[in-house]
Amino acid sequence: MHAPATLGHDVERTALKEWAVLVDAMARGEIVAMVRKGGIREQRAGFAVRHDRFLLYPTFFHEKAGEMAPRLVPTLEAAHARRPPEGVVRLEQLASVAAVWRVTELERLRAIEGEHGLSWGAVESRFHYRGRPEVQVVAVRVAGLPTPVAVPEARRYAGCVSWVELDHDVRVDRSAPVLSDEAFARRLDALTAALGPPLGDQA
Repeated sequence: MHAPATLGHDVERTALKEWAVLVDAMARGEIVAMVRKGGIREQRAGFAVRHDRFLLYPTFFHEKAGEMAPRLVPTLEAAHARRPPEGVVRLEQLASVAAVWRVTELERLRAIEGEHGLSWGAVESRFHYRGRPEVQVVAVRVAGLPTPVAVPEARRYAGCVSWVELDHDVRVDRSAPVLSDEAFARRLDALTAALGPPLGDQA
């Protein structure tokens, strides 16, 4: 199994867009995984990590209460109350990829519902999207920046894109993991028990 990711280097520019309510849940240590259709890794002579570390870019676009895990719906209002002024992105978390699974059996995802923030209906929808029955489950080690960073939201950041390369460096030194090494390792073990060895660890 992959060891918990270490957080190094002083600056970061790469950011991944994710619903603000899910970013907040990751910041609290309530969830440690994302269920995605792709984009974290792409196949080039086997699987290669596209970005193994990134800032979490909170978005409010396409956020739907019906697609969130029911336990997170009550936190939606608080997430929106913290929304920055229009034209500004507030960055507060750094994420490092600890493990990635390609899941082709829908029922395997039942066992990890407590580790991500989507409703079962949203998981099913992503799994079957475009007639390709699979998703990627991405376990991330999240750390809080010592001070929130506000950056201008450039026009090219907008729209339905996952990855953004920011125009400015964001200092990430002194970022503090939200979960201890031991706590995160236990969560990673639980994911592996449910999903099997992550990519790169299969024999």
